Amino acid sequence: MLQRNSELMQRKIGVIMGGPSSEREVSLRTGKGVLESLRGRGWQAVGIDWKEGEPLPAALQQNGVEVAFVALHGVWGEDGCVQGLLEILRIPYTGSGVMGSAIAMDKVMSKRIFDQVGVSSARWRIYGSPADAEAIGYPLVVKPSREGSSVGVTIVRDPSALARAVDEARRFHGEVLIEEYVKGREINVAILDEEVLGDVEVRPAVEFYSYEAKYQRSDTQYLCPAPIGEGERARLSAIALKAHQALGCSGYSRVDLILGEGGRVVCLEVNTLPGLTEKSLIPKIAASQGIDYATLCERILATASLKA
Repeated sequence: MLQRNSELMQRKIGVIMGGPSSEREVSLRTGKGVLESLRGRGWQAVGIDWKEGEPLPAALQQNGVEVAFVALHGVWGEDGCVQGLLEILRIPYTGSGVMGSAIAMDKVMSKRIFDQVGVSSARWRIYGSPADAEAIGYPLVVKPSREGSSVGVTIVRDPSALARAVDEARRFHGEVLIEEYVKGREINVAILDEEVLGDVEVRPAVEFYSYEAKYQRSDTQYLCPAPIGEGERARLSAIALKAHQALGCSGYSRVDLILGEGGRVVCLEVNTLPGLTEKSLIPKIAASQGIDYATLCERILATASLKA
């Protein structure tokens, strides 16, 4: 891992942002925030705005990048593809390695591992026909298995809305996943350098924490730290860390959970490259622990390494 010292301060940091996924605009906001913060702290950092059709290896080499801060979101950036490239180029990078990134991005694979190691999650199936939905029961959640930021996610309350939700999910990457809808409070737990950093409760004004609620609305409430009992916090933290480790994640992540009725806890997913925008959750959690945004970026940078 990198540590802040005079020698490393001279290394060229490439903040890779943008990318060709459906989350490009969010990634650009994350990347610009990280880039400004690192430059403000004296790091020799350059922004790499990766656009569809442009060769990323050439951009990294032309800019003399020696360490990569991966600020990409979604497919081709968060799913192990870029991580594999960086391993081949021998450029240390932030976030999880190839396998952890790929597994966490694939919600079906994540579910299979959660089931095996005992991380509680909502009942689920890969959608094949309406019979699968009947087996889960309504209401249920329909989503593409390989997207982030709630892209393509629909809550379906009766069979009449199922076909449209499945068609919407099929517009994006991966198989169509259907899950039991678990009503409860959404608690997000941040992991940094293999330890729980803190948590936040998200209370959207709309039905669930959708892409709109995350990035386009101003009425979503963020309670940080989450107003829960210490026993609940300990349970949520333990489940979040177990999920992070079970998928082989490293560096940092954000684990999304539901605290349901009767104290039931289900793990929704692990985000290996969570947003670092002005509205994102990890910066809010860090701030509640006395860590400002620039320091958070430096601490994430300090976890950069080769994993293969």
